[in-house]
Amino acid sequence: MQIDEQHITEPGLVVLDVVAADEETVAAVMEGLQQQWATSGVTPVWRVPGEPGVRARVYADIRRPSTPG
Repeated sequence: MQIDEQHITEPGLVVLDVVAADEETVAAVMEGLQQQWATSGVTPVWRVPGEPGVRARVYADIRRPSTPG
């Protein structure tokens, strides 16, 4: 999966690929990141044929704290 250049054009913008054994773990990690920073939120989870686990991608701006609510 390609990373769109617009998501990393400035310092503080990151793309995180999360790999875990199950969807619940990936969702918990994405939720935790969302509590810390402005993120793309919980994104769709996918599997790569022949590879263990599930994956998700999160876009985050670590310069900005999350917004409550």
